[in-house]
Amino acid sequence: QLPTGLYKKVLVILHDCILPYMNEPTLMIDFLTVAYGIGGAISLLALNGLFILIHQHNLEYPDFYKKLYSLLDPSIYHVKYRARFFHLLDLFLSSSHLPAYLVAAFIKRLSRLALTAPPEALLMVLPFICNLFRRHPACNVLVHRPNGPEDMSEDPYIMEEEDPSKSRALESCLWEIQSLQNHYHPDVAKAAAVLNQSLSEIEDDISGLLELSAYELFDKEVKKKTIDVPLEFEQVRGLFGKKNDIFAEHFTLD
Repeated sequence: QLPTGLYKKVLVILHDCILPYMNEPTLMIDFLTVAYGIGGAISLLALNGLFILIHQHNLEYPDFYKKLYSLLDPSIYHVKYRARFFHLLDLFLSSSHLPAYLVAAFIKRLSRLALTAPPEALLMVLPFICNLFRRHPACNVLVHRPNGPEDMSEDPYIMEEEDPSKSRALESCLWEIQSLQNHYHPDVAKAAAVLNQSLSEIEDDISGLLELSAYELFDKEVKKKTIDVPLEFEQVRGLFGKKNDIFAEHFTLD
């Protein structure tokens, strides 16, 4: 049992400073699987070490994707480990052999959580979702479903379901992305509107967007060059803009 603070410090450096120097990295399997099951930020930090054990040391984790799916909650768009989490999520969902129902569940959950995400997170996750559609064309039914639910309450997707295979995501549609097309931030609305068009085969590079901050977004807006639009202005001379109308005899603007 480790204090929470120490737990996080160990997990942050484990994949870089500990596992590569161990004769038997598999000895860390129990430690990492227990950490992965704790939830919250600790689970996010355990992903790096688990990825190395799965990828390089043949660790089998049957419920890995189920647990990964359950980590998707509103906090993922706000935690300081967001960049690391989405980098690894991108790796885990990169295989074209993943079943369509699983990828559709991740797309749908990320889209639902995006409704309350800040703009800097949305500018990262929308291209991320587009990349998932490029890798898994079978999920395009979420965008191009002709008879999708007209009312949000009729959406068959079960947000509370922790098992992606039972979430009924493939029966749903992405009304959430359509809602984001009316977002107050023009860049977010533009990014969400990309799904209305045919996606290119080349994936978007999201590496530069993973650590995008609200400060950078604000700074970019402030430094935008504004165009002076010439306006024709005629000073008002009467109540309805005319100099000698009947109202000017009886009313004044002073």
